[in-house]
Amino acid sequence: MTEVIRDIPFLATDRVEALLDIERHLIVEQSTIERWFRGQWQRTPPPFYASVDLRNAGFKLAPVDTNLFSAGFNNLNPEFSALYVSAIQHYLNQYHPGLERVLLIPENHTRNLFYLESVARLRELLELAGLDVRVGSLILEDRTVYDLPSGGQLLLEPLCRDDGRLSTRGFDAQLILLNNDLSGGVPEILAGLEQPILPPLAAGWRNRRKSQHFTHYRAVAQELAEVIGIDPWLIDPVFRRCQGIDFMRSEGRECLVANVDAVLEITRERYAHYGIHQRPFVIVKADAGTYGMGIMTAYSGEEFLDLNRKERTRMAKSKEGLPVSDVFIQEGVYTFEQTAQEAVAEPVVYMIGQQVLGGFYRVHTERGRDENLNAPGAHFEPMAFGQTCVLPCRKSPPDAPANRYYAYGVIARLTLVAAAREMADWRRQGTLETGQ
Repeated sequence: MTEVIRDIPFLATDRVEALLDIERHLIVEQSTIERWFRGQWQRTPPPFYASVDLRNAGFKLAPVDTNLFSAGFNNLNPEFSALYVSAIQHYLNQYHPGLERVLLIPENHTRNLFYLESVARLRELLELAGLDVRVGSLILEDRTVYDLPSGGQLLLEPLCRDDGRLSTRGFDAQLILLNNDLSGGVPEILAGLEQPILPPLAAGWRNRRKSQHFTHYRAVAQELAEVIGIDPWLIDPVFRRCQGIDFMRSEGRECLVANVDAVLEITRERYAHYGIHQRPFVIVKADAGTYGMGIMTAYSGEEFLDLNRKERTRMAKSKEGLPVSDVFIQEGVYTFEQTAQEAVAEPVVYMIGQQVLGGFYRVHTERGRDENLNAPGAHFEPMAFGQTCVLPCRKSPPDAPANRYYAYGVIARLTLVAAAREMADWRRQGTLETGQ
């Protein structure tokens, strides 16, 4: 059950000064940063929407995951709905002028009423932006109304396909908006449609890989770091990839051990360079989307030599029971943000097009600073983003909310540039609209 807590997380670390230096630098270079972003969007248009999980270690501020099929719109601060609607309108005016009718296709887990709250909230925002919206289900055969925890309702309708067009009963959509990450592959009903699809089918997790995304992110972070004169490691997590892993048969362990230790060694060198006295760790997870599943914290490669059966079973399956064979090994970034009750927290930032909407803090009372927080038991606290987070306040301290949120927005938009370059790759490869 989703629960809202009332206090805003704060940074609890003796390395605050290091983060303040990063934030000061971003504030000083704000004009250069915004000019650089404008150039990126001219070359590679952004995806329609995205959300990014950030980790703030005080000495490092970096993304750890980027989602192109964002859920959680119900956790955004409702006081700033005008900002969200404006961002949708700006994107549509720029990339889909004249668009009137949209068919929204969500995930299939209709028993998750809190997810359906997100779908209902997304539909509401699209309608406030001037669109006629229907919500179509890939699995339902009859129109179904769901009563939501908020007191509202959501109607899901079965999909109809006539030649190359997808619709619901009596509704001919001009655009298909996916809120389904296609972990199980592209359903036949979505293949070869005449209507444009956002995000493109190739963005589904059957095709997309975290290692590809963070390869692009690494290039993007290095480019911006060179422009503004910072060490890219401060905003970029080290990573490696292993293929052909079979956790149940303990196959591929040598690759895991070697690459976990390689990431740890690079991290130790950086920690020593900056005088950081924390213990380096890695996060190991499926290279395709995990939905918070199959994630493990490790402090040495040797830990993968003697996983017990429960651990192997947990790591072997991802969303929809799909087997995991490609593994992403990412430098662990501590989160030193916490609530007054000392529960750890991490910021999640949402974007529509190139506009930062805001986001929320994911808070977990039973997880540590070195663990994945996207797990059952998480709570959410909306961030107080009052503007688009592209205008820091130079007269305020670097850790003032407007300035810290600006720093969050810069890193989040870097992941958006990386995602845009992913889509450009798919376009060149001819996989954009097929997902194959």
